[in-house]
Amino acid sequence: MMLRPLTLLALGISALAAAPLDLRLPTTNHHLLTNEPEKFYMYVERTFEGVISKCWEAGSYGFVRSPIRVTGQLVYTHFHEGIDIAPMQRDRLGNPLDEVTSIADGTVVHISPLAGRSNYGKYVVVEHRWDDSSVYSLYAHLADISCKPGDVVKVGTALGRMGFTGAGLNRTRAHLHLELTLLMNAHYEEWNKRNGGGINYQGLFNGMNLEGAEVSRFFLEQQQNPELQFSEFMLATPVQFKVLVPAAPTKPDFLLRYPWLLRGSADGALSWEISFSSTGLPVGIAASPRQVAAPLVSQIRPAQVPQRYLTRGLVTGEGLQASLTPAGRKLLALLLDEVPVVPVQAAKKKPKPRA
Repeated sequence: MMLRPLTLLALGISALAAAPLDLRLPTTNHHLLTNEPEKFYMYVERTFEGVISKCWEAGSYGFVRSPIRVTGQLVYTHFHEGIDIAPMQRDRLGNPLDEVTSIADGTVVHISPLAGRSNYGKYVVVEHRWDDSSVYSLYAHLADISCKPGDVVKVGTALGRMGFTGAGLNRTRAHLHLELTLLMNAHYEEWNKRNGGGINYQGLFNGMNLEGAEVSRFFLEQQQNPELQFSEFMLATPVQFKVLVPAAPTKPDFLLRYPWLLRGSADGALSWEISFSSTGLPVGIAASPRQVAAPLVSQIRPAQVPQRYLTRGLVTGEGLQASLTPAGRKLLALLLDEVPVVPVQAAKKKPKPRA
């Protein structure tokens, strides 16, 4: 029996997935894996409802900062896209001494050695070839960098030293900000110009073009199941909402870059239904026979608080009623490599918090 190219591709990915990943935390702080999160995450000082605390949870991934009460419910409104790993060693002045190393085999594809050009401060991006696709780890707030683009690194290879460069940090709260991301748009530099995004010093590896997965959960699940592949982890991510978009003559570039996101057959697509996590991370794409003229929220998880609080402001509405906000439409335009349909002035928004 002759197999379709897509089937052959799937078989190829399965064969690659058979090799376990050699994955390690990037510093000597391993308290995440010993169920001591309060020792692993760098805290954030918080004052809420008259109570002052040093909240370690705010160093974890997700909606973990800026709590408010909405209809009596506690809601966290600030999305933290990575994890903040606390130092294990400091000198007599309080400067962190921890070496930062690559979490897996890969290639250094970007360094940002000038702290003032990003709220990440000095940072490094490493490309990992997993599941026949490129996944990127990002190491931010470094004091110094000891690698260069093009360096082939092994798991545990030194990349730099922990610091507190970047926005909103001081010596006391020095930490490593780690992200594990997908590349959204292969033409980001031109896309940024079309959106009036200002000077882009980082090229493709601007933080706005890297969408972060829940890296701490991946480490924990990998510890329990060393055979776990990143694609399996991603496809098991809970879906918060789905969006139908008109099908183009060819597959979306994002899907070509991450073919394992395809759910089911690609035949007969009149539209693409993209599944998103609550943070706006694409976690699945399926062909749909439904025809739409413009992006449409086709499904959303019901909630008792406004959806904007649960979707990083990408979706508005209440209960099962939902529609994309300008920020949501802009995310889709980035994902699908489209010129935005909203004017440049309306498309501007605050950068995603990254500290």
